[in-house]
Amino acid sequence: MTEHSNAGRPKPTHDDATSSAPDPTAQASEAELADLPPAPPRPKDFQAAPKKRRFQGTVAQISGSLTLYKVFAFVTGIMLLILVAKMIMDYGFGYELYAGGTTLEGAENTLGFYPKDSVADGTGISYWIAVIHGWIYVLYVIFGFRLWYLMSWPLGRLIVIVLGGVVPFLSFIVERKIAGEVRKELEANPQAARRY
Repeated sequence: MTEHSNAGRPKPTHDDATSSAPDPTAQASEAELADLPPAPPRPKDFQAAPKKRRFQGTVAQISGSLTLYKVFAFVTGIMLLILVAKMIMDYGFGYELYAGGTTLEGAENTLGFYPKDSVADGTGISYWIAVIHGWIYVLYVIFGFRLWYLMSWPLGRLIVIVLGGVVPFLSFIVERKIAGEVRKELEANPQAARRY
């Protein structure tokens, strides 16, 4: 049986068996490793190469996205303040913002806060303030996401952008911070933007 399994293989000769050439695939023994001198020390100023900064868009795309983000951050902040004022008047004092109609005293109304159900034929626009703010906020998040993506920022930055549109006055603060960071990163890494 062993003859069949070794058939076709050359039989080792006496010279092959006693050859002193080291086998490159053989592992070094512990004794051989102990004879090696210690590795030279690393240079003290050795640092890993910094990771190259890359953006996902061109400078024009990033600048355009920043402009849209800034506009909608401002509009979202204003609409949020109007919404908060409306909620304070509505839930705190029982007043509704009416457009048009006639008050119970007979005075014409163009736009104003009046006690609930005290304006005939007027339109309560509190609902529409909430709806408009909601849609503007959706656009704000879309433009914030686009800017976040083009800048290749970490997820935490996107969360800050999203929260900026739901906390009164925060959108103004976040917008200034984000715009400054975009400008600073574009100036510091001009080669990081895409060319096309």
